[in-house]
Amino acid sequence: MPKATNTDDPEGPDGVQIDLISGERMENMATMEKIRMILDGVHDGNIVILEEGLTPDEESRLIEVTMSEISPDEFNGIEIETYPKSKANDSSLLGRIMGSEESTAKLTVIGPANQIETLHKDETLISALVSRD
Repeated sequence: MPKATNTDDPEGPDGVQIDLISGERMENMATMEKIRMILDGVHDGNIVILEEGLTPDEESRLIEVTMSEISPDEFNGIEIETYPKSKANDSSLLGRIMGSEESTAKLTVIGPANQIETLHKDETLISALVSRD
């Protein structure tokens, strides 16, 4: 079996760590807790993938906090890509009459700006190139 990481390396493991964070883990967190968790991961060079994404207000706040933390020698900022998950069709009579509320559930990929490059994005796919610094 191939070795995924080299734990003897003083500079850390080989490769890029990806943190997949469930909606369940984030559902009871305050906005700043979510932002801190995301940015702490990205500061460590990790790619963070959120199952449920962020609300527009949370995403704006994430960008605002990120901008305040950018420093030329230490942190270049983040790259963020989001796309809506497919919504379950509400075919009930009440759902069709009332118009079901648009789902805010979406998948979000966040990573260090100097390590992640979006190659392609559409309604169903985010394709990214991830590199080591």
